[in-house]
Amino acid sequence: MSAAELPASSRPLAADAAVSPHDTASLWQRACERLAMELPEQQFNTWIRPLPPADVGLADGVTSVCVRVPNRFMLDWIRTQYSARLEGILTELQGGEVRMDIALAPRAAMPAPTQPLRPPGMAMPSRALPPNAQAGQAAQTGQGAYAAPAQPYAQPVAYPQNGVMGGPGVVNLPQHQASEAPHRARSQPQVMGLNPALTFDNLVPGRANQMARTAALHVAGAPGQMYNPLFIYGGVGLGKTHLMNAVGNALLADKPDARILYLHAEQFISDVVKNYQRKTFDELKAKYHQLDLLLIDDVQFFAGKDRTQEEFFNAFEALLAKKAHIIMTSDTYPKGLANIDERLTSRFDSGLTVAIEPPELEMRVAILIKKAALEAIDMPEDVAFFVAKNVRANVRELEGALRKVLAFAKFSHKEITIALAREALKDLLSIQNRQISVENIQKTVADFYKIKVADMYSKKRPASIARPRQIAMYLAKELTQKSLPEIGELFGGRDHTTVLHAVRKIMGERGKDSELNQQLHVLEQTLKG
Repeated sequence: MSAAELPASSRPLAADAAVSPHDTASLWQRACERLAMELPEQQFNTWIRPLPPADVGLADGVTSVCVRVPNRFMLDWIRTQYSARLEGILTELQGGEVRMDIALAPRAAMPAPTQPLRPPGMAMPSRALPPNAQAGQAAQTGQGAYAAPAQPYAQPVAYPQNGVMGGPGVVNLPQHQASEAPHRARSQPQVMGLNPALTFDNLVPGRANQMARTAALHVAGAPGQMYNPLFIYGGVGLGKTHLMNAVGNALLADKPDARILYLHAEQFISDVVKNYQRKTFDELKAKYHQLDLLLIDDVQFFAGKDRTQEEFFNAFEALLAKKAHIIMTSDTYPKGLANIDERLTSRFDSGLTVAIEPPELEMRVAILIKKAALEAIDMPEDVAFFVAKNVRANVRELEGALRKVLAFAKFSHKEITIALAREALKDLLSIQNRQISVENIQKTVADFYKIKVADMYSKKRPASIARPRQIAMYLAKELTQKSLPEIGELFGGRDHTTVLHAVRKIMGERGKDSELNQQLHVLEQTLKG
């Protein structure tokens, strides 16, 4: 990247304009110059280059650097990905303590980005307004993926879902739009089906959903540009629907006039059948082909329904042609979908396919503590660990277990302790302990891979046996309370380091190998009954 291409705030300094390490006026400029040499050009052009000059000051011997970003999507991404490195560079350049603050810019104060912000053909990370944008346009654009609209909200307006008012499609309209709501609801609703409670703010991040959440944040900040379509797959109750709704709510906050539709695949099937019977396919096209964002759950339900697949293919092509975004979920990856036309599955796989895994222990603990906090209840960490260790299947079951514990504490007027949690969840723990054992895991895995159960204990090491054995060890660690030495003993007296190696190996490969991931999903669902 040439110096001329950098924005004024981050252009390299000329050799004859060198400054001392303590020159605060050029501190941000020098930091950007350093970061430009470290980052890939595309990353720098996308995230750092569009930033306005930072406010640099000195108070009580401490340098403060304040950076204002245009929207919450960029705020979240820059904080998590670049703030630590930026602060390190600033401290090094200044030779003393630097306090860095990244925050949202006031809407009216945000300057138009300097041109050009990106190389030809490269997508912009946010919907920046052109320099000649009118004030009214700026007000409608909003602050970003997470920002609330500037206007005060009126009472919630229920848009019709399936022709019935007051369904799940309830959104808030700005005050100035509230009077138009009845007419819009009767004609062509802008938003249908979104659950306003499902946002990025109350989605607990973790290793299990890290890639899917990151991709969803990208989509929320730049719909129609990257990762289109976004295909999210995983077992039941892992947060796929939450993530889709979070994208829709973020886009709605950023662009209140966006046309957004969330629905289950069965509703699309119902719409196709209804319009086929009435011969009113123009209505179907009017509903689905003009959207800005389509969120559709459980596309595996399209299996075997040729007419539905044909109409969805048409909608899919129409939306992508107009740069609308499509997000889909399924219980399996695209190539694993049965009885769905290949031309459709190939398009499902043409954007970005990401998995959501069952949450790991630390994530389950964080979910319990956060959900309890939403109920204004302080969940003791040891109780959260106890519940998390015993409820492993998915987030939905975890929330159900939490509700039982909280209700039991409320009705018995007792403090929340491990003993109380054990009493509240005794039926669940009894079923789990009876159903999932290492022996059951060994038999299930052996049957699945068509080997003998005795091979699980043997010293044989061909790949056809060693691989299923490692998978069984991994599942034993994930689904039972056994320690590594105990698991090793049950696998023919193997050392705990052998078990640890197997667990780490399968865990690492699961995130990269979609076929292995699907096999593990099947085994987990089988074992959990």
